[in-house]
Amino acid sequence: MNPQIIKQLIESGLPGADIIVEGDDGTHFQARIVSELFAGKSMIQQHQMVYKTLGDKMGTEIHALSIKTSTPDELEK
Repeated sequence: MNPQIIKQLIESGLPGADIIVEGDDGTHFQARIVSELFAGKSMIQQHQMVYKTLGDKMGTEIHALSIKTSTPDELEK
């Protein structure tokens, strides 16, 4: 697994999101996702939305993923 594939998976499930994924060991990654789709959702709900885009790869090909989510409005503050 690599950061680009993870980014593509998240983009497919959260169209229009601004996504940065980093990680250099092939199993541990960090992701920052900014999306309008997160508006009105709790942090847990936002993270669940991201995990849903990754499906069964979480826990198998992706051992750990640190997620930071926000809306564009929250990012500006």
